Amino acid sequence: SFCFQQLVVQEDLFLVNVLTVLKFEASKNLMKLRQPVNKDKWMTEPAVVNAFYNPNKNDIVFPAGILQPLFYSHYFPKSLNYGGIGVVIGHEITHGFDDKGRQFDKDGNLKQWWNNGTIERFRERAQCIVDYYSSYVLEDIGLNVNGKMTQGENIADNGGLKQSYRAYKKWVEKNGKEPLLPGIRLSHDQLFFLNFAQIWCGTMRPEDALTKIRSSVHSPGPIRVLGPLSNSYDFARAYNCPVGSRMNPEKKCSVW
Repeated sequence: SFCFQQLVVQEDLFLVNVLTVLKFEASKNLMKLRQPVNKDKWMTEPAVVNAFYNPNKNDIVFPAGILQPLFYSHYFPKSLNYGGIGVVIGHEITHGFDDKGRQFDKDGNLKQWWNNGTIERFRERAQCIVDYYSSYVLEDIGLNVNGKMTQGENIADNGGLKQSYRAYKKWVEKNGKEPLLPGIRLSHDQLFFLNFAQIWCGTMRPEDALTKIRSSVHSPGPIRVLGPLSNSYDFARAYNCPVGSRMNPEKKCSVW
């Protein structure tokens, strides 16, 4: 296309090509300076199994790659879809109001749009999440989660789960209860949380787990299940967890 006319690639000069591409990308970025932001431009490839929130654009992005099981299927009962892609959508929306996203206004500008009292109350609630997650130990390697480094993602996980469950209950209110799944003795409320948990099933080698716990802004998979669920009154109700048990502690954190 026209935008690549300025890019000259030579078939036998690898390093020169790398530098040429970097220079081309840099000049393309410079052309955008002082121009209005194009909010319709996708920054992500369609086959990526992931989702994003951009504070500078104030948008959320769901590539085609994530719109498949276990996240979503046209044939799933709604309880599974809300527990899957619904929670992901809620997660990305909540990023707009986590410790970083809250600093950007509706137009994506870095600006304090909350008053000091609101910020103070937010910080108290966020600190609860920080402390809560810092107490988790990843059993494979015996190390604690870094609650401060992962707070944005943890706030988004907890908020996304709560909002999507609310949305599912609203759908049921409007459309009526779904028929139960044959051969599975679980209610749809239970299935909602079960599919949420299934999304984070996975295995990690100890070396990878160590790298992630030291540098990742996300909590490890098992903690992304245990944290939000043990913070959820809705989950405790659905599975009748006794108050004070591991999955239904008396002290819970709630930011949104």
